[in-house]
Amino acid sequence: MSTHRKLVFITGASSGIGQALAARYAQAGWRLALVARREAELRTWAEAQGCTAEDAGVYGADVRDLAAMAAAGRACIAAQGVPDVVIANAGISVGIDTEVFEDLEVMRSTFETNVIGMAASFHPFLRAMRERGSGTLVGIASVAGIRGLPGHGAYCSSKAAVISYCESLRGELRGSGVRVVTLLPGYIATPLTQRNRYGMPFLLQPEEFAERAFRAIEAGTSYRVIPWQMGVVAKLMRLLPNPLLDRVLAGRPRKRRQGE
Repeated sequence: MSTHRKLVFITGASSGIGQALAARYAQAGWRLALVARREAELRTWAEAQGCTAEDAGVYGADVRDLAAMAAAGRACIAAQGVPDVVIANAGISVGIDTEVFEDLEVMRSTFETNVIGMAASFHPFLRAMRERGSGTLVGIASVAGIRGLPGHGAYCSSKAAVISYCESLRGELRGSGVRVVTLLPGYIATPLTQRNRYGMPFLLQPEEFAERAFRAIEAGTSYRVIPWQMGVVAKLMRLLPNPLLDRVLAGRPRKRRQGE
């Protein structure tokens, strides 16, 4: 397969933000390495975009499956080369109630997908990127990781972990030529948000997020909230004293739990 064009590796590429990012990179002339659990659906989408075998490689894997992700990474390198950009986008968002025993498994799955799955997405490429002296690792976090919200304990804490993990990784890779970019989406109109029971200010379409994310990644920005207005909101919430924040959030509808 030709390697004269840049290559981006994207997890969770079968829908939402991941699919929009894949479309934006394809528009820019990049080759694609796309990962999702729904491999057949992903192949159908790639074919509908007119992607040839040289344009896009498709790998079926669940980011929670460490062996499968390592195998997908090896297959990508063998068939397409070492990516220039790796975007760990796969994620889930489900409400939980810690009092409910079954929701502890939901929390486990959330961390396995959002946090461990991100590390598993980066792992296969780190050594090769270091040796090459270039590459960009992109972690998709969330503004929800900046402050905890009632009913969102699993999602908020997992995204807070993503932010800290990417910050740690950035320090570890300093001077290697490998950059780490942390992106914090606000509300994006995707399957993850369509059933939310509360207002979603500054809601973006996936395509608009992908455009802004593409520019931030190309610029090598280490940390970016998209849209910027949600960054202001998040900073204000971070500054609120706990008693005041609790009053502000009192009565706010909670995220739907699994099965609701």
